[in-house]
Parts: sequence; C-alpha cells; structure tokens
Amino acid sequence: MAAAAYDAAHHHPDADTRKQNQSFYEFMVPLVKGYSTEMSLEVTSAAVQVHGGMGFIEETGVAQYYRDAKILTIYEGTTAIQANDLVGRKTSRDGGQTARAIAAQIQDTEADLNKNGSADALAVARRLQGARLAFLEVVAFVADQTRASPNAVFAGSVPYLMLAGNLMAGWQLARAWLVAQEQLAQGVDEAFMRAKLVTARFYADHLLTRAPGLRDAILDGADSVTGLALESF
Repeated sequence: MAAAAYDAAHHHPDADTRKQNQSFYEFMVPLVKGYSTEMSLEVTSAAVQVHGGMGFIEETGVAQYYRDAKILTIYEGTTAIQANDLVGRKTSRDGGQTARAIAAQIQDTEADLNKNGSADALAVARRLQGARLAFLEVVAFVADQTRASPNAVFAGSVPYLMLAGNLMAGWQLARAWLVAQEQLAQGVDEAFMRAKLVTARFYADHLLTRAPGLRDAILDGADSVTGLALESF
C-alpha cells in the first residue's frame, strides 16, 4: 500500500493525484517502520512460546528470529522516534487533514463490508468502525493539543503509532476479505481464499479490538506518564 502510493506520487500523470499519494505515503512511513517492526517482535515472541522450552534451543531457529525482530525496532530509528514523527510532522502539522482523509477511505471499506451483509463481513465492519472512530478521536486530540499541551500529546505518541498501525493493517485485511470473497465465489484457489477470510476475521476480533484501549491511554493517560519527578528515575 505504501509502496504503491510512493510509485503513484512519483509517476502518476495527474498532479493532484501525485500530491494526494505523497501525503498518504508520508503518513504511512512511520507506521511501516514502527508498527510493523513492533508486531514482528510480538509474532516471533509467540513463535518462541509455541515451541516452549525448545524455542530457546538454537537448532529450532526460532530464537534467532526473535533476536532479529528485536533489532528491527532499533534499526529504524527506534519506535519512539517514528511515533514522534507521526505526531509532529504527519498529524499536527496539517491539522490531521491527511489522517482524516485516510479515515474516510476506511469508512468506504466499511460500507462495502456492510453491503456484503454476511455475518463475517458485518463483524469485520463493526470492528473496523470502532477502531476508526478511536483513531479519529486521537487525531483530533493530537491536532488540537500538540502546541498547547505538547507533553500530554507526546506522552501518548507510541500508543498513537500502534493504534494507527493497527487500524491500517485491519483496513488492508478488510479489503483483502472483500477480494477473497469475490475470488472464492468464482472458485479461485479456495483453500487460500478461505484462509484470507478467516485471517481477516481473526484480526478484527483479536487485534482491532485493542484500539479503544489505546485511545483511552492516549487521551487520559498523560498524567501518569509524567507524574514521577525526574530524580525518581
């Protein structure tokens, strides 16, 4: 998605389309670098857990993946740096305009899911909507308060990055659900398409549901982040 926007930003014949894609791509960069690398650590940690004690035995290879995933969150400038970029240059600077435009695209996907009308489609749409609305609340907070209360906003910068990245991933899986449903109806690669449907539903039920909690931490959690005196550290 980000790579396609980058290509369109540089090669599309229409100037307005290039500009829109450039804004979209720039918003996505800290999410690709931050959310993706943080999730790689979560996934490889789960892989170690699946292997049990053998996960720490080098012959399985899993421990090496876990170590490699850990360094990714540092190679890309550390997650906090990406989160600060998301707050400052990617949200606050344009008053949340790009973020809200992306949310509007996500709402279109929700409409397509609701139009499908199946139980799975409606469930994914409901979870996607909940995450989108949580995202919009945070975007408004960041856009309105970064200058007036920078400590309050930046205290929640990493949760904001994780919320935004989670939403974007859920959105893409929702789009994949719609395509897989069409392909399945045509009898194309049925096992693969069914796996796509299940994966999208799982993500909606078990990961997109994190968004409201992240929203609450961002909007209401700054005081506990800044509460201790500096000499306490």
